[in-house]
Amino acid sequence: MTERLASAAARHPGRTVGTWVAAVFVAVALSALFLGDALTGEAEQLNNPESEQAYSLLADRLPPTTDGEFTTDVVLVRSDSVTIDEPAFQQKLDKLVDRLRSTPGVLYVGDEPAAQKERAALIQIGLSDEVAGENVVEALRAEDDEPFDLYVTGEWTVERDFQQVSQDDLKKGELQFGLPVALVVLMLVFGAVVAGLVPLALSLVAIMTALGLVALVGTAFDLSIFTVNMLTGMGLALGIDYSLFVVSRFREERAGGREKLDAIAATGRTASRAVLFSGLAFVVAMFGLLIIPNTIFRSLAAGAILVGITSVLAALTLLPAVLSLLGDRVNALRIPVIGRGAERGTGAEGRLWGAIVRTVMRRPVVSLVLSAGLLVALALPVLEYRTGEAGIRTLPDRFASKQGFNVLESEFAVGTTDTVTVVVDGNVTAPETRSAIERLAKEMRNDRELRQVEADFYPEQRLAVIEALPVGDSRDKGALESVRQLREKEIPGARVLVTGETAESVDYYALTDRWLPILIVFVLGLSFVLLTVAFRSIVIAAKAIVLNLLSVGAAYGVLILVFQEGFGNELFGFQQVDFIEAWVPLFLFAVLFGLSMDYHVFLLSRIRERYLQTGDSDAAVAHGIGSTGRLITGAALIIIAVFGGFAVGDLVMFQQMGFGVAVSLLIDATIIRSVLLPAAMKLLGQWNWYLPKWLDWLPDFHVEGGK
Repeated sequence: MTERLASAAARHPGRTVGTWVAAVFVAVALSALFLGDALTGEAEQLNNPESEQAYSLLADRLPPTTDGEFTTDVVLVRSDSVTIDEPAFQQKLDKLVDRLRSTPGVLYVGDEPAAQKERAALIQIGLSDEVAGENVVEALRAEDDEPFDLYVTGEWTVERDFQQVSQDDLKKGELQFGLPVALVVLMLVFGAVVAGLVPLALSLVAIMTALGLVALVGTAFDLSIFTVNMLTGMGLALGIDYSLFVVSRFREERAGGREKLDAIAATGRTASRAVLFSGLAFVVAMFGLLIIPNTIFRSLAAGAILVGITSVLAALTLLPAVLSLLGDRVNALRIPVIGRGAERGTGAEGRLWGAIVRTVMRRPVVSLVLSAGLLVALALPVLEYRTGEAGIRTLPDRFASKQGFNVLESEFAVGTTDTVTVVVDGNVTAPETRSAIERLAKEMRNDRELRQVEADFYPEQRLAVIEALPVGDSRDKGALESVRQLREKEIPGARVLVTGETAESVDYYALTDRWLPILIVFVLGLSFVLLTVAFRSIVIAAKAIVLNLLSVGAAYGVLILVFQEGFGNELFGFQQVDFIEAWVPLFLFAVLFGLSMDYHVFLLSRIRERYLQTGDSDAAVAHGIGSTGRLITGAALIIIAVFGGFAVGDLVMFQQMGFGVAVSLLIDATIIRSVLLPAAMKLLGQWNWYLPKWLDWLPDFHVEGGK
């Protein structure tokens, strides 16, 4: 199929390119119309946790009031020289209230300060969305004058700032760092400017078309604001990788004397087939995230799957058409010194990689034990693994909501408008039940992590509600522990549910802890089946999975060592935190497994191709690794650069994700590929290609391009 697609695209390049140009225009239009409204900073759990049960109970029994009073954010007015009792302070408050009430998107403004101190006052406001948060920030800037300082923080202003830092990280990390570095690596790998630009152009086409599809999906489902970041990073990585494999094989076939169309057909029969199976492996890994009942995971999975599909389709159709149009001009603007050698593609064995592999294969046991031991040692910090969630404390201080949080915490000992809410469902008028509720409220007032505890009884609705504000950020360790303790409380004759932002985080951590082993089993199982079918060997499939587990485990260990333990974090410019972001381990496992399978499928297809030609397993391993070393190293460096772009950003969650991917792929492209893989294949010999006779019925897809 891949050969037929490549040949058809090469025979009709104008028609193929025109179709893709039209697809890009449609995708851009869809993105402009729908993408902005499709993205949200809110996360929703779909497994009905305790926090959601409490929200549903409150919505059913206590419908929202019709007086329009609700609070999402707070504005803080502070002065170093004017006290709250002076007329100037009151005049400032009145003027500010009038300004806020005329600000678009502000639906509620409190008449009186909700709290006040000698030189500070809080005004409660209700906003419609993050756009209203931006409007309030601008309004406060216009009103900010001596001797008063104005601050705002809360639900929508925090979301506005997280969206902004996400966009800033995308611009700084991917456009200013990842793309330029990827381009330099492409030039070095291909030794020609035109050949280096082709993969970059193809990845951009894949990204734009995938964004259009995301916008379309977003009309039916809410997607996370981080979907765009992830889609862009994955699109650059996959698009460039797949193009590397295809363009390199085309140049190799041309260097071997094939005519242009024959070379494209041969490339479609070999490299394109490997790309198809690599893409399948990646999509399978991403489906592991799609089954997790959480909107963030499903958003990230949807973005990654869609850009994976568009990258594969572009590599199988658009790229052959472009190569047909360019022909040997793909080698134009050759780079001196390295250009000639690079044109041979993967046909010639690199001296450096060939020497390394042959040295390893002469001492396979020592090489295997030492390299595996090193990776196990790097993985040991996993024993200290702790999950958490990036709260407002991780935002850079330049953002308005972070500044407001800091002042609110210092002045009023609370940092957000998030509440801890205890919902008691039952006959709350019964003496024993009411007494237990009042005791619980008293315990909460004595809790150092909670402030402003209020208890309300609703006898007709058979409900009681206790609300409190957590000290500091609602995701701080103390607030989380208080919620966990509250959930252990029991009240006679009633059901107790705890909800609020902090409780949502507790439920979120429980979900990620529960689904991580399920994800691992799901991805490993499907990957084993796919690799067994692709290479007709259960040994190859099992070995690839074990090697990937070693690289992922080592990456987890280094991640924990740097971010949790603070070992070398300042060297990289990272924040030290007490946890690994809860979604990162699951996402890293799926992504790393998918990306590393790219290299394994491509490398093993070359090894199997040589093995079927010669029947010599050792020679096939040495040739396969030696001839693909330059290419796979370049591909790994490109992905490291792309995800390293995330690591240079300000969001700690993206720092962890980018650093984790970079470390794992560095390990995979060096220790795994050049030491562990050849050592293991040397020791196994002909057993590498073992397939039980009862599995002979499996179809032979000839990933190596034999047919």
